[in-house]
Parts: sequence; structure tokens; C-alpha cells
Amino acid sequence: MKILHIETSSKNCSVAISDGEELLCLCEEVSENYKQSESLHTFVQWALEGAKITLKDLDAVSLGMGPGSYTGLRIGSSSAKGFCYGLKIPLVAVNSLETMIEPFLSKDYDFIIPLLDARRMEVYTAVFDGNTGKMLTETDAKVLDETSFQEFSDKKVIFVGDGTAKAKEILRLPNAVFEDNVYPSAKYLIKKAVEKFNEKEFEDVAYFEPFYLKDFQGVKKKKTS
Repeated sequence: MKILHIETSSKNCSVAISDGEELLCLCEEVSENYKQSESLHTFVQWALEGAKITLKDLDAVSLGMGPGSYTGLRIGSSSAKGFCYGLKIPLVAVNSLETMIEPFLSKDYDFIIPLLDARRMEVYTAVFDGNTGKMLTETDAKVLDETSFQEFSDKKVIFVGDGTAKAKEILRLPNAVFEDNVYPSAKYLIKKAVEKFNEKEFEDVAYFEPFYLKDFQGVKKKKTS
């Protein structure tokens, strides 16, 4: 099965093509300026060319459904739904935090905890088993303070994601490992997407909404007198 994978929930605009669980092509770029709107469709085109297939060869689209950047998720979701509508193929959605843990599974950590930056001292997070990858807590928007994650103080735990920079400064976990250069990636959607495809766990394209987790917070304009 040929699947187009789209992940735009963070600063990493990421597109992959797979044949089953085999990665055929990956195009991604981390940008502080969130370039999803200008890069996504170019990356899709490049990924298709790199995989030597066309849109008509696709059997499904998989999407990193969030949580994460409201605008990034909206852009990725709109594109994924558009492809599915036009090609009449199913949509598979995967929690974006799950795409951050795969490189760290079975590396002798008891727990893997992704931290996606959500402004100020807030992060999007969940706790995963370090060996099985099973999600142990619900995805949540958590405000960090000195008492956060103290229940893991005597465990081997790794925090991953762009939210770890601020976490490392205040968390009182001397044995914890922090990896900040980690973002959700389309290449790590593949395994879960194939599982969901085989189980026919498809989204209703007409009513699907990304996992925003929080309401959109725009910048308020200053009143002029």
C-alpha cells in the first residue's frame, strides 16, 4: 500500500511516502517561522517524485493530528482532507506525540515523555512506556513548575521535544535525560498508520478535526483612540 504521510503540528514541516512500512521518500524542514503554508505542497510534490509515484498511486493519507501549532494543524488537515476527497482514499490520523517517541524506544528508559512547546511555561505532553510505547497518560496541556513530573524522580526517564529547553531549567530531576532537538516527523507516522490502515481505523473525512487541545489564541490588536 502506498501512503502519503503529513506532519505539520510543530516547527517541522514533514512529508513522507511509504510502501507499507518501507519509507520511500522523506522531505522535511525545521523552521522557526513555521513554513507549512509555503512548503507543504512543494514537499508533497518532491516526495512523490522521490518515491517515483503519482497522487493516483496513493492508497491512503496519514496525518499527524496534533496536539501542536493551531495554524500548522489546520494547514496539514486541510491538505490531507483535500487529497482524500479528490482521490477518494481513506484518512488515517495519529497522535503527533506518538511520532516523537519511536527513536527512543527500547533504549533502557522506563518512560519517554514528549514535551511540545505551547507558549510560556506550558507544554503538550503525555507519558509513554519506554519499551512498549504504550501511552500511559492522556495527552494534556501542562504548565511546568518545580513540582512537575516528581513522580518519576527515581525512574529512568527521557524528555524529548522543543519544550525540554524550559523544562530542564526548572525540573528537579537530576537523573532525567533531555533531548530538545526532537520534533514530530512524518517518517514516524508510518508504523502506526499502517496498523490503522490494516484495521480499517479510518477518519470521517467530512467531519474530521485535528486535535487542537486548546482553543486558538490570536494576538489582540491594540485599540486606537
